[in-house]
Amino acid sequence: MQHLTILVKGAGDLASGVACRLYRSGFSVIMTDLPKPTSIRRTVCFSEAIPNGQTEVEGIVARFAPDADAARAILRAGEIPVLADPQGACAAAFRPDVIVDAILAKENLGTTKDDAPVVVGVGPGFTAGVDCHAVVETMRGHTLGRVYYTGSALENTGVPGNIGGFTIERLLRAPCAGEFHAVHRIGDTVEAGEVCAYVGRLKICSAIRGVLRGILPDGTEVYKGMKSGDVDPRCRVEHCFTVSDKALSIGGGALEAILHFLNE
Repeated sequence: MQHLTILVKGAGDLASGVACRLYRSGFSVIMTDLPKPTSIRRTVCFSEAIPNGQTEVEGIVARFAPDADAARAILRAGEIPVLADPQGACAAAFRPDVIVDAILAKENLGTTKDDAPVVVGVGPGFTAGVDCHAVVETMRGHTLGRVYYTGSALENTGVPGNIGGFTIERLLRAPCAGEFHAVHRIGDTVEAGEVCAYVGRLKICSAIRGVLRGILPDGTEVYKGMKSGDVDPRCRVEHCFTVSDKALSIGGGALEAILHFLNE
C-alpha cells in the first residue's frame, strides 16, 4: 500500500490514532495541523512534530516538514511528515489518493468530495455522499468507529464520553482568555481541587482525582472555556503514552472506509 498516499488533516490524538492504523497497514501518511498546535494529549499526538521538529508515537516517527519537498524526503525515509497547513493546501502538491479530515472541528471547514478519489470525514459536520464518501462515528458508545456510507455521525452533545464514571468533570477549561501556564505535566497524579494550571492569576483546578492525561503546552494563548487538559480517573499512567481505545476504533473505521472504496 506504500504507493498509495493518504493525507490526514489534523494531527491531534484522534487523528494520530487514525494515522497509526493507516501507517501500520502499509499506507504512506502525510499529516497537517496548526502552526501552533492546541492538542491536549500531546504524548500521543503527531502534531508535536511541528514545535519540536520530530516526535514518536508507539514507535512511529513523525517529522516536521516545512514544505512539500521536505515531506517527500520524510516519506522516502519511511516516516510521517507533518506540515503546518491547517487548510490542507498541500493536497494540491501531493494529489493524495485519500484524504481523511480528522480535524474534529464539529463542522466541515472546507473539505469536499472532489478533493481526492476517496474522502473520509471523521465525526459530526460531514454528510456521506454530499461532502465526503464516508463518515466515521466518533461518539463513545455502541456506534463508535462505525462507518456511514450515507448520512452523518451523531451530533455533538458537548458532553465528553464517560470514563470511570466521569464526563465533564474530567476536563480542564480555561477560566478566561490569556496565556496558559501549566503547573503539572502529563502523567502526574492530581487530587480533586488541586491546581493544575493558571491563566493569568486565575487557577484551573481538577474536579476529580486522576492522572493528567493531557494538558496544553505552556504559553498557549487560550480563550474562555477552551479545553486545556484532561484528567483520567482510571489512574493508569501508561495510558498517557499509548493511543486510546477511542482513537484506535476511529482509525479502524477510517481503514474500513478507505479499503471499501479502493477495492471497488
